Amino acid sequence: MEELRYYEEAINVIDEIKKVIIGKDRCITLMMSAILAGGHILIDDIPGMGKTTLAMAFARAMSLESRRTQFTPDVMPSDILGFSMYSKADGRFVYQPGTVMCNLFLADEINRTSPKTQSALLEVMEEGSVTVDGVTRKVPQPFIVIATQNPAGSVGTQLLPESQLDRFMICVSLGYPTLEDEIAIAKGKSDDLLVQAQNVIDIPKLIQIREYVKHIYINDNVYKYICLLSAETRKHEAIQLGVSTRGTVAVANMAKASAFLKNREFVIPDDVEDIFASVVSHRILLNSKARISHMDVESIIAQVKERVRKPSVLNSRQREYIR
Repeated sequence: MEELRYYEEAINVIDEIKKVIIGKDRCITLMMSAILAGGHILIDDIPGMGKTTLAMAFARAMSLESRRTQFTPDVMPSDILGFSMYSKADGRFVYQPGTVMCNLFLADEINRTSPKTQSALLEVMEEGSVTVDGVTRKVPQPFIVIATQNPAGSVGTQLLPESQLDRFMICVSLGYPTLEDEIAIAKGKSDDLLVQAQNVIDIPKLIQIREYVKHIYINDNVYKYICLLSAETRKHEAIQLGVSTRGTVAVANMAKASAFLKNREFVIPDDVEDIFASVVSHRILLNSKARISHMDVESIIAQVKERVRKPSVLNSRQREYIR
């Protein structure tokens, strides 16, 4: 069956990434879900945790043309978007493509560059096109941005505003490896890890799988559950800024991809619960009460999920629910 083949091909991609990145299966699956859901990814972690290697491994496994920009304070929007240069031979200005003209763009340490450059990239993420000298050009499809950022407080960084963070479908953190995983990493070859990841699907296949994921079934009561979770973040006593409507849509799309990677054609409430924190954690702004009480986003999201009742399964196919 076609859907089974799609599932197996997606799992093959995940297996290739696991050859390169040890002990981070959860993060790899979340990132694959976001890619299949058509979203962009923010990796928030300290330097040296394998963020760049992880992004490049995805590009290699899916045969994507990738480019990387190391963001610094002097990187200009034209470096990302491109610019027009006068050609003496042609007697006209010719567009010189920026680094964003690719399938997978790795924005390394995005919070080290200027707000103007950050905004230029995030506009491309939203519109899927660049405009230079009044001419709009579409970026290649699929177009995926994987941005990395150092935690707040790192030297030379400036936080992305909430409106820009909202453009990322998920935010993940690799974190330190376990003792056993770090021993395995230390024993492994430190040179050219990406060679271990093989091309297992191509661009047309990725587009087909994405299109299939769009049609994963969600029951109306599960949609209601998603919206109730978002609504709860907006009225929680410790939250100043709750989940936007864009965030609600992202939860639904991620839940579809999560169900697909579990070899299901429909979403169940557990899929929503599983991906909810990764989709909304960077979209929530805590108020002063939460900060004074030393509450963190993770514990508050757990409270939100506890306050909203999950739909109950009504029949064996798990496609109908009651509250």
